[in-house]
Amino acid sequence: MADRAARQGDERRAAARPSSGSPDELSTLIVAASADGIVAVDDQGIIRLANRAAQRLLARPARDLIGSSFGFPVVAGRSAEVELRLPGGGERVVEMRTTSTKLDGEHLQIVALRDVTFRKQAERDLETALEQRNAVIAVAAHEMHSPLAAIGVLAHVLADQHAAQATMPPADIAHIIDRIIGLTSRLQLLVDRLLTAARIDAVGVRPVPEPVPVLEVIMEQLAHIEPKPEDVHVSCRPGLTALADRSELSIMLANYLDNALAYASPPIEVRAAERHGRAEIRVTDHGPGVSPSFAPELFERFTRAPATGQKAEGTGLGLWIVRTFAHANGGAAWYEPGDGEGSAFCLDLPLARVPAARRP
Repeated sequence: MADRAARQGDERRAAARPSSGSPDELSTLIVAASADGIVAVDDQGIIRLANRAAQRLLARPARDLIGSSFGFPVVAGRSAEVELRLPGGGERVVEMRTTSTKLDGEHLQIVALRDVTFRKQAERDLETALEQRNAVIAVAAHEMHSPLAAIGVLAHVLADQHAAQATMPPADIAHIIDRIIGLTSRLQLLVDRLLTAARIDAVGVRPVPEPVPVLEVIMEQLAHIEPKPEDVHVSCRPGLTALADRSELSIMLANYLDNALAYASPPIEVRAAERHGRAEIRVTDHGPGVSPSFAPELFERFTRAPATGQKAEGTGLGLWIVRTFAHANGGAAWYEPGDGEGSAFCLDLPLARVPAARRP
């Protein structure tokens, strides 16, 4: 009797588990081991099975998933991309592929879920990079065309005068030479800004902060732009020292000064001072100011106020470069309307604490 009971117990245990080669067991093992999220959905759209990968992907345990609505239409033989909103916040982009099967006679849709969030982000990044590259090419072609054409015309005038052995008044020759120099400087500025933008895109902004005497950098920039002495007024304590990458601070100031001289009216004021434990630099002008509707876009890439189109040429990169470098150096760049007229373009940077013996 005991032997018979033991045999019956073995038979019951064997019947309770599928044989090692049965389709049900193989399906269960494949689902459990799959790197993709796998969910089985019945004809009412209710989840009947979810493997571990699906639980991780959907950010919900099996006890919450099984018996709940899947929430997406499923059609056998089709694939689609869906955006999942996770319970704790955030989103994932998931590729969803569906096949049909029967489990114990019940019709089920087997949905394979693959996380393609990183791939989609890479695709978006590539599209953005291509758009930026195309924009740079378009800006370069547009902005370089006029000065190059003008330089060509002026050069031909001088060449024709020389070939004809004609005598042009010295004042006219000097004017043509000055015009060529000015156009060449404009092209150089354009190339510098495009190269700076390309450097930011290619390797990111990795400044090496160092104590930088602010007044020295201001004077260096004034020497480069060569304004009339009465056009620019400077106010800065000699000992004011910012903690920043010197070359990037020079570029930021150069862009502010170029904008003020190109689009506004003198006098231009450059005021630098310590404020709330920071180094603050303000470049103010007495021009027409910035339209309130356009002000939020001032520091965006490739944006220019429509009203400036006939007054000066530009790339729409200068203020974007200032903001990018300012953030990289632990600071900020912004615009404020002037008191009654004009504009104030501001720059805030960390203050370098220089020992008294080393101060200028």
